[in-house]
Amino acid sequence: MSGREQGMAVHAGAFIRARELVLDRDLLGRPAELARILIHEIFHFTWVRLSNDTRRSFEALLAQEIRRGVQGELGWSAEWRKQRLRRSDAHGRTRRWREYVCESFCDTAAWRFAGVTDHEEFTLGAPARAKRRGWLRHAGLESSIPV
Repeated sequence: MSGREQGMAVHAGAFIRARELVLDRDLLGRPAELARILIHEIFHFTWVRLSNDTRRSFEALLAQEIRRGVQGELGWSAEWRKQRLRRSDAHGRTRRWREYVCESFCDTAAWRFAGVTDHEEFTLGAPARAKRRGWLRHAGLESSIPV
């Protein structure tokens, strides 16, 4: 459980300062889901090492999607956070917004690099997926990871 009052089931967690990942043992029997979730968690370590300019660039991409009314995401972790955003969150760079951006980045990386081509949590449309793929390439992340 996530540790919140009512708890929320989680499959994994990244503890950046401790340099640790925790994965649910049940994922061992589901290799594709393990890959998707493991890549997501590994990219939390990548996120904190990106330059501020690179992180802001991804934020700008997401803000543009929201202004255009783009629905969906590339994982539940980002999806539920996106659904709870207020109009003022992006402009104010609130904690809610920054957490959404980070989770969206990690879900985007997992979608692109885990080798899972279809998943019920991949609800973002093809045009937005193509823009995110282009962003990964432009940021130099795609060329450094064998896909």
